[in-house]
Amino acid sequence: MLPVIYAVLAGVLLLPLLVNLCSPYFFQDVSYFLRLARMAWQVRSYGQRRPVRTILHAFLERAQQSPHKPFLIFRDQTLSYVQVDRRSNQVARALRDRLGLRQGECVAIFLGNEPAYVWLWLGLAKLGCAMACLNCNIRGKSLLHCFQCCGAKVLLASPELQEAVEEVLPSLKKDGVAIYYVSRSSNTDGVDSFLDKVDEVSAESIPESWRSEVTFFTPALYIYTSGTTGLPKAAMINHLRTWYGANLAATSGITENDVVYTTLPLYHSAALLVGLHGCILTGATVVLRSKFSASQFWDDCRKYNVTVIQYIGELLRYLCNSPQKPNDRDHKVRMALGNGLRGDVWREFIKRFGDIHIYEFYASTEGNIGFMNYTRKVGAVGRVNYLLRKVITYELIKYDVEKDEPVRDGNGYCIKVPKGEVGLLVCRITQLTPFSGYAGGKTQTEKKKLRDVFKKGDLYFNSGDLLMMDHENFIYFHDRVGDTFRWKGENVATTEVADIVGLVDFVQEVNVYGVSVPGHEGRIGMASIKMKEDHEFDGRKLFKHVADYLPNYARPRFLRIQTLSPHM
Repeated sequence: MLPVIYAVLAGVLLLPLLVNLCSPYFFQDVSYFLRLARMAWQVRSYGQRRPVRTILHAFLERAQQSPHKPFLIFRDQTLSYVQVDRRSNQVARALRDRLGLRQGECVAIFLGNEPAYVWLWLGLAKLGCAMACLNCNIRGKSLLHCFQCCGAKVLLASPELQEAVEEVLPSLKKDGVAIYYVSRSSNTDGVDSFLDKVDEVSAESIPESWRSEVTFFTPALYIYTSGTTGLPKAAMINHLRTWYGANLAATSGITENDVVYTTLPLYHSAALLVGLHGCILTGATVVLRSKFSASQFWDDCRKYNVTVIQYIGELLRYLCNSPQKPNDRDHKVRMALGNGLRGDVWREFIKRFGDIHIYEFYASTEGNIGFMNYTRKVGAVGRVNYLLRKVITYELIKYDVEKDEPVRDGNGYCIKVPKGEVGLLVCRITQLTPFSGYAGGKTQTEKKKLRDVFKKGDLYFNSGDLLMMDHENFIYFHDRVGDTFRWKGENVATTEVADIVGLVDFVQEVNVYGVSVPGHEGRIGMASIKMKEDHEFDGRKLFKHVADYLPNYARPRFLRIQTLSPHM
């Protein structure tokens, strides 16, 4: 009997070793799946409550439990949870009592990274209003389009963006829009000030009745993504979806003891949904910077005792290319969370700056599928989790880049690609993996849907991204498809750039596309133009025109003058 017991014990002890040899990522896969399952169960229970539990409720609980804990640090200013809570109460009251807003309405925010962005968002949430996050780099036609498609009737703008506001002011006034600077005074006729109104009202708690109609499917945010027709699209983010962004931070291992540093813009989902909301969910402290600075990055990390950084691949490459210093490893950063990191930059970063755990992920603002590289495999964006794939249906399918469409077989159905080949990522649209679409853009919403993919009547989300799965089930990002490319962490719509360049009087035809540059992530803009007959090229005029109408990241850096049509 004793030998049998010894044999059983030996088997039990050897089982983890055997499993690890046969499937080295088994325990990590199971652990990650269980974390996601627990998160999904919690979020589902939040939706069954009345009123539903939103990110705002998590913030209010933090403000009550740890009122004096630092929540937001900006330059030399530190705001506690209760200070941000009380300021956002004033915002909600000013919006309701002075501006006449009620739940269900939308306010557009035209700001850079600053504390006001945070307490304006929380104030709007307390009022049950949605916030449209305008990119503070856009101008003119694009700015008007972004404002109009979200249905807002109020614009809150930074006084530093006065010139951009004044450019579109006549059109906004014609549409009956109320415009306010987030300041205590205004130098622009037709634009009022907002902060003086905030200062005048009470900071007492906001009654739940002011947002009593909010559900999980009520719009919370509008975040803009590049549009294949030229202009940005407003992705509708409901209150359910805000939980998923926040939980991405939580599943990576961020805790209430962490200090999270973000230089990414709050008008994008990475900083707002993952960074800010992740800090609210976990009770961490967020350190906000107006824009990235390679020379100040590590000094900031040391100054604020940063433990977690947010990144895009280009950001870490800049850090690796900065001059080496003796104190490069003198910091408390233990984790980096972001996307777009090349394998070579990944290796160089940890070699130079220390054993920082990098969690690369793949996701899109409006998409219904995402991956996290929880095993920290260099270069990968995630892996195919066997258990998760039993719940979420996604595939990589053959794609014709020239025709810009999926390849279909003789029966009209899409074709799955084998491991090791690049394919278009598609994910089935279900109650668990929904696609909410875009505000004011039904056509654009429909374009992101693929029908009859593997059988008659099925419906999938078209990610617009080409990925590859290797033989160990790791997933790698390959490229984007369609009329967009990525540069400086921003998506650039080629048709929007071409429309702007085409307005110059000596340009007859123009084609814009992204080209690779050695040592840089993404692609940079190239404009190929055909001149009008009897017109001379004027580089100064073209430069001024492009600088006036396009944000810095979208301006073509290379120019090709063609004798034949640039589309041939």
